[in-house]
Amino acid sequence: MSKVYFIGAGPGDPDLITVKGKKIIEKAEVIIYAGSLVNKEVLNGCLPEAEIHDSAYMSFEEVMEVTGRAIVEGKTVARVHTGDPAIYGAIQEQMNYLEEKGIEYEVIPGVSSFLAAAAALKQEYTLPEVTQTVMVTRLGGRTPVPEKEKLSSLAAHGSTICIFLSVGMIEKVVEELKNGYTEDTPIVVAQRVSWPDQKIIKGTLADIAQKVKDEDINKTALIIVSPVFKNQGAMSKLYDKTFTHEYRVGKE
Repeated sequence: MSKVYFIGAGPGDPDLITVKGKKIIEKAEVIIYAGSLVNKEVLNGCLPEAEIHDSAYMSFEEVMEVTGRAIVEGKTVARVHTGDPAIYGAIQEQMNYLEEKGIEYEVIPGVSSFLAAAAALKQEYTLPEVTQTVMVTRLGGRTPVPEKEKLSSLAAHGSTICIFLSVGMIEKVVEELKNGYTEDTPIVVAQRVSWPDQKIIKGTLADIAQKVKDEDINKTALIIVSPVFKNQGAMSKLYDKTFTHEYRVGKE
């Protein structure tokens, strides 16, 4: 039966796509992938006769036309997005369209770059007694953000914030973050995380903007600010020998 699959291809490393996502790509007769961000190596193993389209050069209408035609022809469509498509993936409008047309679809999650960055940094974003909150956001640009979600407002919480699509405005990011963080707060910029040419820039609010400029980083990078980078959290209760939970009785 024909069906559309939205697939999160992961942050770049082709090995970070899920097994389920890879299996769909290998059997899909039509593949539409976000070529400006998705590593084309994730398409390795696809059918030799598969019809492949790069959506970087396509409008919404063109993507839907190719999708609709494939469904009428009884084909499986793999719509391949970077990271996890639930975050800045622009898939809601596509799913709404498929709903209206009565076309069956499924979403297969992927590894977001903010999680791949944590792995590369060997860092947990939620440390006990430091922060238990992770925010995913962006600065307003050509796509605005609601007034109540301005970065300066979110910064007041002092939690871990992962900022997408904003490295080209790093000075403005820093200025807004100062509403909740001191200048010595650690901040990281991760460019093309998990790709062979990955760059990880570490600094503080005082110096990160200049470091980013020195490295000529202006796109495809994630900004992460957090007190957890000071690595001063308390021990987790989960494995505390004195802590009782459903599976273990604590002992003094």
